[in-house]
Amino acid sequence: MASKSSTTIARKARTRAEADFATWLMMAKLGSFDTLPPNAQTVLNGYRERLDRMSEIESKAIAVRETYQAYYSDMGGTGDAPEPEPRTPPAEPGVAPVDNVVRFKKPPKPQVTRAADRGARPAPQTGRRPVPALLIFAALVAVVVAWKFLTK
Repeated sequence: MASKSSTTIARKARTRAEADFATWLMMAKLGSFDTLPPNAQTVLNGYRERLDRMSEIESKAIAVRETYQAYYSDMGGTGDAPEPEPRTPPAEPGVAPVDNVVRFKKPPKPQVTRAADRGARPAPQTGRRPVPALLIFAALVAVVVAWKFLTK
C-alpha cells in the first residue's frame, strides 16, 4: 500500500494531468497548437496518432496516464505512479449511504393559496408587513427637505 504522502501526490498529479490535457486539447482545437509547451505538443501528437488505432476515450485515457506519470515523478513521487482509486457511483435513492455524507435536499415549496392565485401578495412569514416603496420615498424626501431647511 502506498504511503499517505505518495497518495496525496498521486491525487494532485492525476487532477493536474486531467485538467492540463483538457486545456491542451481545447487550445489545439482552437488553433493554438504552436503556442503550447513542447511536452504538451508531444502528448497531443501521441494522442492524435493513437486515434487512428483506437477510440477517442481509450486514446485520451492513455494520454492522461502518460501525463500523470510525468507529473507524479516531477512532484516528488517515487517509483511507478499508483493507479487512482476508482470513483464510486452515487447511491441509489432509498439506499442508505455507506459513508457519513448527506445529500442536500431542497426544502419543499410552499403551498399555493387562493390569494396568491389572484395575484395578491402573500403575507410574509415573520408577521411584519412590508413597508411600501412609496412610503420610503416620501420619508427620504421629507428628510432631504428638513435637512435643507435646517442648514439654511
